[in-house]
Amino acid sequence: MIGSMSTAKERILIVENDPEVSDLIARQSLRPLGYRVKIVPGASKAIREAARFSPDVVVVNIKLPGLSGKDLLVALSSQGLDMPVIVMAEEGMEDDVIQAFRLGAADYLRWPIREAEVVSAVEHALKQVRARRERELLAKKLKRTNQELKHRIRDLTTIINIGKAVTSTTDQRLLFNRIVDGAVYATDADKGWLYLRKGNGKSLVLSACKNLPKSIVSKLNQSWSDGISSLVAVSGETLAIHGKPLERFKVAQLGKAALVVPVKARKEIVGVLVVVREKPKPFNAGNQSMLEAVADYAAVSLVNARLFKAIDRRARSLQEIATASRESKNLKTDILRHVTHRLKAPLGVIDQRVRKIVDQDAGNLINEYKNALDDIQANLRRVNRVVTALSQLDEVNSSPEFVTVNLVDLARGATARFRDDAKEQAVNLVESLPSAPIFVMVDVERMAKVFDALLSNAIRFSGSGGEVTVRCSQNEDNEARVSIHDTGPGIDEEQRELVFRPFYQGGTDDSEKMGIGLTLAKEIIKAHGGKIWVDGHAASGSVFRFNLPLAETGETKSTDE
Repeated sequence: MIGSMSTAKERILIVENDPEVSDLIARQSLRPLGYRVKIVPGASKAIREAARFSPDVVVVNIKLPGLSGKDLLVALSSQGLDMPVIVMAEEGMEDDVIQAFRLGAADYLRWPIREAEVVSAVEHALKQVRARRERELLAKKLKRTNQELKHRIRDLTTIINIGKAVTSTTDQRLLFNRIVDGAVYATDADKGWLYLRKGNGKSLVLSACKNLPKSIVSKLNQSWSDGISSLVAVSGETLAIHGKPLERFKVAQLGKAALVVPVKARKEIVGVLVVVREKPKPFNAGNQSMLEAVADYAAVSLVNARLFKAIDRRARSLQEIATASRESKNLKTDILRHVTHRLKAPLGVIDQRVRKIVDQDAGNLINEYKNALDDIQANLRRVNRVVTALSQLDEVNSSPEFVTVNLVDLARGATARFRDDAKEQAVNLVESLPSAPIFVMVDVERMAKVFDALLSNAIRFSGSGGEVTVRCSQNEDNEARVSIHDTGPGIDEEQRELVFRPFYQGGTDDSEKMGIGLTLAKEIIKAHGGKIWVDGHAASGSVFRFNLPLAETGETKSTDE
């Protein structure tokens, strides 16, 4: 056992004023076994040396001049120096030894002593020291392991929560904020932000951030450079940088350590995720793994968003096709019913008159011919109007010829065409048009038919002394809008959808009017991607309105022909 201690290198502090005793303990007993031994002659010096030398075991003579060994025990305890103390005492000092044990002594040696006793006592004390150190080391390892486990659990929880957010959150702004929050939390960072590329552009747009200054937060959804992310977006490789090398970049104004990870979707770099620490504490490999995992979730969310948009567009397209098919079928049914009704009467009159001619006496045949031909001609005109209306409806199904024009010019040209008609019917036709152009992409000939239908309808129902006002504007949804306001009798709410049905005449039976104009207007506006409707109440006039998408670019075609 003694031989095994030759490489121990533990520190032993001997407090003894008798050189012979200290020589026996140090030189003859302990140093040959490899222990590092320090000798001090008194307790006061031993207190200072214990703090500096950090001994594993103290061997002290209980009976020292000045401060005794018991005083040394008290002093070491008061200073928090926890090490086993072996006291040496002569025979007859049992009471002092008992007091020393009460003060914390670990063992004692009775003088005179032998080398083997010294070694045995020191080894026994060191076993306690080693056991305590092993316990402390295990406790530290356990604490460190628990901390790492807690950290891993926290990281996994963060990743799981981000994963849940990716699969359950449809609001991209909220989702991106959660991703940045998770990135900052998972990497123990102080700040973070997410860049995304918009469309096919190369510039990075700040899409979400956490703990950035207000001056930068104001640049959300705009291009903003931190001086380093663009490099990562080009290289496609994660970059961890801190301290002096970081000072070359603009991001150094926000922190002393940065971790920058590219966001990749199907090998395409679609963004960059950045976290920053205010202190120059570098990000480690674990931080990098966590941030790359968060970046993967960001990429998944972007892919999901694209799929959702594609599915939504497809669903809307299918719905529009189904709606158009259903409306087309309903329109054809309405037209067929109204055409049947319209043609039945004139054809019946023609048939009746022809039969009467055939059955007539020769004497009255000439006069009957003349009257019958007049009726036949009048009813053939009615049939012709129905056929013309049908051909106009059929024209709507042909492909339009779109050009970019100034809608204000179209409106001005329409009022010019109806100026004489309005004057003849004593209706005041008013233009309230802006000076600035409003460009739309339309089929000019068909759009003229829309204006003609709405103006003729407004002038007709305004009556003598009435007023019709034509307005053009750009609405809050960035669309072009036309409004035609008349001072006629108005339209009840339940009749507002009926006015756009084929051959509808609002309760009147005017054989000269087919009631097809508003139907044509609705179909033309719908074919241009717009919407048409009517507002107003009975006795307060009507306002027919329609919206059209604005044209992005293009040359204006003159409409003054």
